[in-house]
Amino acid sequence: MIRISLVIPTHNRAAQLVAALESVVRQDLPRDEWECVVVSNNSTDDTEARFAAFAAAHPGCGLRLVAEEGPGVSYARNRGLREAQAPLVAFIDDDERVNEGFLRAYLEFFETRPGAVVAGGRIVAEYPAGRPAWMSKYVEMPIANPMAFGERVRPFPAGRVPGGGNMAFRRAGLAGYGGFDPTLGRVNGELIGGEENDFFERLLLGGETIWYVPGAVMWHIIPPAKLTGAYFRRLSYNVGVSQRLRAEIHRRLPKTFVLEIAKWAATLVLCCTMPPRKSRWLLRMRLEISRGLFTKIKN
Repeated sequence: MIRISLVIPTHNRAAQLVAALESVVRQDLPRDEWECVVVSNNSTDDTEARFAAFAAAHPGCGLRLVAEEGPGVSYARNRGLREAQAPLVAFIDDDERVNEGFLRAYLEFFETRPGAVVAGGRIVAEYPAGRPAWMSKYVEMPIANPMAFGERVRPFPAGRVPGGGNMAFRRAGLAGYGGFDPTLGRVNGELIGGEENDFFERLLLGGETIWYVPGAVMWHIIPPAKLTGAYFRRLSYNVGVSQRLRAEIHRRLPKTFVLEIAKWAATLVLCCTMPPRKSRWLLRMRLEISRGLFTKIKN
């Protein structure tokens, strides 16, 4: 019996997907207790062929691929929720790898807490070319979103929510929350995100507790292409855009503006404590986030 489903949305990253699947097939759960559903979101590369070859090489694993034409990761994640056969669903992204006990950690967590609906795990940033000298923990957040909150299961700290590439849900508890908002989330390489933050906000408003499960470990692999100044400026700008979109959805735009001004004050104080190179990148991040937040997007 399939007890937990793993969903991986993907778009034109066949090589990274295969690397992620290499970690998936090493799960220490019995193979008849889990499945992996890859949701190909309008991929035009050789994703389908490479997945088929990988699945054929691992016939004992419950690997399957479905195609989703709705544009963006929100459509892909919602499709994954519909396709999953198990009562528990975990998500990772296609540029990651997970530990062998990833699915077991989530399965054991939900089995011991029957009232729990949502959880997230540990995220470790991995830099194949080395961690840049200019990177502080503050500018690392939008790039890699690392998180580690100790070695025990606990509620997520206030103000923090799971990363979209390491989260899990009890499907029966999601009724009424509406899934991931297709107006948010990355589409065709664009960097507007926030769909998981929006979903978690709705869950919190509904009275759910978001739990941290340290045994579910994900390594977020950051290639050199995501460490350039141009990419970082574009990423930071779109963080601001997604913050504005979520604030408009939840009707708290003035509060978000005030909070951003407070963040500027904190940023300036932090810059006084950092080496100049790290300070410049932190200021660059704050400037681009503010630019995205305070710019009204034309429909």
